[in-house]
Amino acid sequence: MRNNESESNTLKRQLSPLNVWAIAFGCVIGWGSFINPGKKFLPNSGVAGTAIAMVLGALVMIIIAASYAYMVPKHPKAGGEFTFAKACFGKGPAYLCGWFLVAAYLTNVPMNSTAIGLIVDGIDGSADILKFGFHYSIAGFEIYMGEMILAMAILLLFGYLNILGVQKAGFIQTILSGLLIVSVVTLTIAGLTSAKANGLNLEPIWGFDKAAAMAANATTENVNEFAHVGTQGIISAILATFAIAPWAYVGFDAIPQAAEEFNFSFKKVSGIMVVAILFGCFVYTANNTVSALVLANWPERVMAGDWVLLVAAEEMLGTFGKVLIGTGVSCAVLSGIMGFYLASSRLMFSMSRDGYLPKWFSAVDKKHGTPKNAMIFCIIISLSGPILGREALGWFVDMCAIGASVGYFFTCASTVVTMKRDGDGTPFLKTMAVTGVCFSLAFVVLQLVPIPGLSGVHFGKESYLLLIVWIVLGLLFYGKQKKQFAN
Repeated sequence: MRNNESESNTLKRQLSPLNVWAIAFGCVIGWGSFINPGKKFLPNSGVAGTAIAMVLGALVMIIIAASYAYMVPKHPKAGGEFTFAKACFGKGPAYLCGWFLVAAYLTNVPMNSTAIGLIVDGIDGSADILKFGFHYSIAGFEIYMGEMILAMAILLLFGYLNILGVQKAGFIQTILSGLLIVSVVTLTIAGLTSAKANGLNLEPIWGFDKAAAMAANATTENVNEFAHVGTQGIISAILATFAIAPWAYVGFDAIPQAAEEFNFSFKKVSGIMVVAILFGCFVYTANNTVSALVLANWPERVMAGDWVLLVAAEEMLGTFGKVLIGTGVSCAVLSGIMGFYLASSRLMFSMSRDGYLPKWFSAVDKKHGTPKNAMIFCIIISLSGPILGREALGWFVDMCAIGASVGYFFTCASTVVTMKRDGDGTPFLKTMAVTGVCFSLAFVVLQLVPIPGLSGVHFGKESYLLLIVWIVLGLLFYGKQKKQFAN
């Protein structure tokens, strides 16, 4: 049995409530909230479908957050969902939960890093200041040495900042999250008051079949021929975005990963989570709506592969619009890198401390009180992002959603078990927990099972392949490590 409370295996309590909110919000809002309006949300779901899906997703996450708020004071240690599953269901389920959460958290760091080159490319216009040196293509995405060097430098810098101490990381995260909110609020006000804003621009309001429209060389004038219409089309439009809500909101659950480092009462956890989720919902919905509201030809922009939100901001505000988007998306990307570095390293630290990963991962830096070795591993893995490029890593979005759904399931199920065992809680909390279990399972089904009539909802073939590979790797690692599992 390992000594979980030894001085060499515990973390310092240095995080304030504001720091923790910034970590959660910074994880929830990453590159996708700025890039996906044109790439996924508008074509798949339109303005209306995306807004409904995001609001429904936020409500589901708030329901699930109630279980986190109940479980964190019961198990105030790094590891979050993994720790809950271990206490309530034993070794095997805990390993399953932890293994899929590693996929959810760790893949977000390299995914965010690939947006760095895109940010500079969008802001510098035709200058292409990072497009130098050798380059190659993966899945149709061009990767240049200049972009690779910048992204890797940022990954190394933010990894080092995490090693220096969670207090420093929390302070930087708070600044980034504050700037992110200011940028999005400013952009939203500009969009709603712009002379270019027109309700007619929102059509097709439920999105359209992008592949069919492109095959037919459709334009904005006739794109409604490919619009999602009717009950089935509208439901499909909403579910296409709702199905990835676990990916969209993954990050609020980074809070329990840092529970061992809170310097405040656990009673504040619920409020911090809810505020982070609501702010996230606002950013996703606002960015998507503004993109369509001010661009009369957004369907053509979408089919051309343009960065729709950046184009909208520039048409409204000129150079200041580009600066505003550059600031917002940079803060989103950097706060996502910082937050998921923290969540990934704490999860692996906790799994290692209990024998689920090699002991090397549980080493704590004596000076800074951070899981140094786990962070070094996260940095090394994340450096693959700039090498593989955005399109290849886009396949990991589905993996992230599955991993998050598994974590949500075990947290809500653990709440039901713990309430029954300890004889506390309320009927309302039990209802919330059971509802959370059902939604978690529903997310998994929507992602894995092709449902006739619902297009754009389930995994793509690359994501199915990645899932199989991850499961096989997990089984191999389980067989090698299971003798070391602590009780």
